[in-house]
Amino acid sequence: MFDKTYTKELTKRRTFAIISHPDAGKTTITEKMLFFGKAIHISGVIKGRGNQKYAKSDWMNIEKARGISVTTSVMQFTYKNILINLLDTPGHQDFSEDTYRILTAVDCCLVIIDAAKGIEERTKKLIEVTRIQNTPIITFINKLDRDSREPISLLDEIEKELTMNCVPITWPISCGKNFQGVYHLYEKKIYFYKNKLVKKQSFFLDDFTDFSNSVFLKKMIGSDLYEYIYQELELIIHIYSKFNHKNFLQAIDTPIFFGSALGEFGIDHILNSLINWAPSPLYRKSNKRQVNPQEKKFTGFIFKIQANMDLKHRDRIAFMRIVSGQYKKGMKLKHIRIKKYITISDAFSFLAGERISIKEAYPGDIIGLHNHGTIKIGDTFTEGEDLKFIGIPIFAPEIFRQICLQNPLKQKQLKKGLIELSEEGTIQVFRPIMNNYCILGAIGILQFDVVIERLKIEYNIDAIYKKVNIILARWIRFKNDHSINDFKKKYSSYIAYDTNNSLIYLAPSVANLHIVMTQNTDIFFDKIRE
Repeated sequence: MFDKTYTKELTKRRTFAIISHPDAGKTTITEKMLFFGKAIHISGVIKGRGNQKYAKSDWMNIEKARGISVTTSVMQFTYKNILINLLDTPGHQDFSEDTYRILTAVDCCLVIIDAAKGIEERTKKLIEVTRIQNTPIITFINKLDRDSREPISLLDEIEKELTMNCVPITWPISCGKNFQGVYHLYEKKIYFYKNKLVKKQSFFLDDFTDFSNSVFLKKMIGSDLYEYIYQELELIIHIYSKFNHKNFLQAIDTPIFFGSALGEFGIDHILNSLINWAPSPLYRKSNKRQVNPQEKKFTGFIFKIQANMDLKHRDRIAFMRIVSGQYKKGMKLKHIRIKKYITISDAFSFLAGERISIKEAYPGDIIGLHNHGTIKIGDTFTEGEDLKFIGIPIFAPEIFRQICLQNPLKQKQLKKGLIELSEEGTIQVFRPIMNNYCILGAIGILQFDVVIERLKIEYNIDAIYKKVNIILARWIRFKNDHSINDFKKKYSSYIAYDTNNSLIYLAPSVANLHIVMTQNTDIFFDKIRE
């Protein structure tokens, strides 16, 4: 075990991800959190002071043009002496695989819900992923300054669709143009929303019973709205459970907050809940044992690789979640997969696209390592112990395209670019054993657009993609080695290698795959691999 300083560093860290359906306001909330944390930041509207730099979470051109997040940004900042590692995940559903891996690296999630739309399909799928590991969830219902659904109906939908108990922490006073603010049920305090008639933006109540006797409140929000809100608050206080920290940590209960990210309203309530309720760094499972953050020896795993974050550097960065021990500049770590020790002399922390060189880091922190092609998603680093962290998935693609060069002489550059982009996990690259085609596989069609744009911008390659007759893909595992050559010879038209030189079967139809599986019962066809 370490000394008190190490324990203090552990207790003051929080690592969480923001997840939502596209357009729910996730990127705006990320920016406002950085603003509240006094990290000089903005993506388009808030300028940094002094150096006039911008720290942005949407940094690719395609993100700016389409108003979406398709990459993961890592941001580290301090709020009320708590060090927060925030992972802003891709919002678009076509990049769900990247988000699934991100969720393996966090200890808590903030779910953003549009007050007008409620639970959307993307949100539901992401919550299902968090349920696998029972990740604690805080819920923020956004855009209350626009027309929205009734708050109680939203909570009913959350409980039904996400199978969690809702625990309201704040409650809205009307919505849309009449949005007045929120009542904080536990602070016994009303926070007003941009009310020009109130010099102070908050109003204390000694007890909820004071709500019914407040002449001031009646004047502020109007008698009719006042009576309605009072009756609604009386109802929810009696029908919803009180906040239970143990139930929250076990992902049984989700605390509910209301506000407006664009209006910078309610963001501080979320941040306060994160630093007070979210867990300090948690353990992770390996193929040998559970690894706890209090352990002395360093361990960590790679959950993402990003190429060319900074075009000036033209490099690749591997994102590592530290699980145990302390990183120190210049330390030697064992790269378990390749069975070699490497010296980590230059690690980074992040503020979106900006890198900050660090000398030390602790469990829960996300650090960046320079990757020269030897580090892959899922790799484990230790101070010597041979263990591998588990639960970092790679999913079989659902859409396939053949990529074609406009200039055939750039085949070498194309190969390099695709290998580097595939290492990030956004796309997968397959080499059929019967021809020289290059087949790309992805979860969503937008991923191919990103590949084409990045090949042009980062590698100066003009390429297009076209449809191919592939519907499904399954990785092949053989029970008996002697059957490999026979299978490859018989089904050579459907077999390819991935970037790890693993065999994969590319099926032209569901029926075709079913027949092949029926005829080859001694072979495993895997949809997921680690």
